[in-house]
Amino acid sequence: MVRERSIIQRFQTLEKEVEPKPQIVKNCIRAFLVGGLICDLGQVIMTVLKNYDFSKDEIGAITSICMVFLGALLTGVGIYDKIATYAGAGTVVPITGFSNAIVAPAIEFKKEGFVFGVAAKMFTIAGPVLVYGIGSSVIVGIVYYIFTKL
Repeated sequence: MVRERSIIQRFQTLEKEVEPKPQIVKNCIRAFLVGGLICDLGQVIMTVLKNYDFSKDEIGAITSICMVFLGALLTGVGIYDKIATYAGAGTVVPITGFSNAIVAPAIEFKKEGFVFGVAAKMFTIAGPVLVYGIGSSVIVGIVYYIFTKL
């Protein structure tokens, strides 16, 4: 019994020696820069849209749509995961992280079919609140549009 404890303690000591130390400062800088670049891209889109005849609300909506689309596209072609590996949390905070959180599991499980693969995993990962919230907002928007035209 004593010998086993000695072996376990030696193993734990060796494990601590070879375990890589986290590079916290480097990771924070990467997250800050990449997250900032993503936000800068959103600001560029907003600035370009200001040159056209859009209201402030429309500019915000179009920018959000563009950022979600870019996040989904980059996830679909496998680039977003590489950016996330490099930048860590810098890719989670902006709206593109939301897009990635919904699209990534859908792509991963598409071989299981549309209902049991794509849709089910979107519900599992993104959360029913988000999916139902988006779905119900579309339905409410359509109903509102119909009633305002009557």
